[in-house]
Amino acid sequence: MNTTSPAVSKAGIRSWMLFDWAAQPFFTVIITFIFGPYFVSRLAADPVTGQAAWGYTITAAGIIIAVLSPLLGAIADETGKRKPWIAFFAAIKITALILLWQAAPGSSLWLPMLCIIAAMVAAEFSIVFNDSMMPRLIPVQDIGRISNLAWGLGYAGGLVVLFSVLLLLAGNPQTGKTLVGITPLFGLDANQGEDARITGPYAALWYALFILPMFLFTPDTGKGSPLLQAINNSFRDLKNTLRELKQRRNLLRFLIARMIYQDGVNGLLALGGTFAAGMFAWQTIEMGVYGILLLVVAIGGCAYAGRLDTRLGSKKVVQLSLLCLIVATIGIVSTGPGYTLFGLIQLSTEDGGGLFSTAAEKAYIFFGLLIGIAFGPVQASSRSYMARSVDMDEAGKYFGIYALAGRATSFLAPMTVATVTMLTDSARLGMVALIVFLFVGLLLLAKVAYPART
Repeated sequence: MNTTSPAVSKAGIRSWMLFDWAAQPFFTVIITFIFGPYFVSRLAADPVTGQAAWGYTITAAGIIIAVLSPLLGAIADETGKRKPWIAFFAAIKITALILLWQAAPGSSLWLPMLCIIAAMVAAEFSIVFNDSMMPRLIPVQDIGRISNLAWGLGYAGGLVVLFSVLLLLAGNPQTGKTLVGITPLFGLDANQGEDARITGPYAALWYALFILPMFLFTPDTGKGSPLLQAINNSFRDLKNTLRELKQRRNLLRFLIARMIYQDGVNGLLALGGTFAAGMFAWQTIEMGVYGILLLVVAIGGCAYAGRLDTRLGSKKVVQLSLLCLIVATIGIVSTGPGYTLFGLIQLSTEDGGGLFSTAAEKAYIFFGLLIGIAFGPVQASSRSYMARSVDMDEAGKYFGIYALAGRATSFLAPMTVATVTMLTDSARLGMVALIVFLFVGLLLLAKVAYPART
């Protein structure tokens, strides 16, 4: 069973939680709400080309993560220490994010695509090592609560960064003023995409600053082999672990179910914002306000899900979250100018002025808030589900495989969305594929024991 050392102080655990606060703004402002939509709607020649290119970018990162994360998890167990690996990948992530400033309108898509791939790979590998520290730090009875609180703290970090971008950095292309009516700091020009491009260096600085407490105060226990020996041993251990998984059928079923539903979640997070930007021509300010609304709801969702996880268990929280995401995804793909629910409900096309001025935009936001409620708990409680299902001395290799399960087919959802979008010339039909991943994952999860230790 999982235990925790008495030497782990509250400061150590809180500093570990602060990793999510440091890491989440990358996904919030770069992947989902600011830079991704900018890439699709303003950097690319047209939204269809942009969504396809963005989808293939996420696909490439997913393949690299899927191939290498189990090996890195096994290396983590062999070397014992996690922090040096987190520092190594932090350097890659920070460098790639800084280079996003070069993605000016009219420039080639290749540099931002490569930077996003490098940053995503580094971010996900860092998460493998950070998550694998959890069983050594947190008592088993507290894992679900702490995991959800940390995830909620991450969304709070994303919210702060998003707020500051909108209030201080992102100007309206027509007026040149931010959301509160001031000139953007540093003279940023929205017409040159600088409002979106600045999020790369900003997210890099945020990450560099707020991972420091984890390095300073969180214990990184464990003694292991020298690196080269650890790499050789990790290949052997990975083979043994994969062979062992055949005997731990419930754990294998959980990982397969998560592999499928997380693919849908990843696709929804990566492409949901770009879909809205392409359909409604939302600019940085609209996307940022939409993101703020989702993050406020997400923080509350994680806080409540933490209590539900303790009371009902991680499995039920994941199931409820997936049901919510399915309903929400059906809602957003069924909404367009003048209608929702595939035309069963007709909406006024009158533009009332201001942000989200049409009825269709308001309907889209409603369904988006359902995503906000669920996408934090489905991931946080999946993490606690896994932590409850393994012992601390095997956490690295199994969280590596857990990352594999989250990424092994992660290229399928964005690739499917991108390919269907290109073949049908319809971003809406492309997004429908995500519903299938969420629904199949939910069905498979129903047959898994909780916790999945056997």
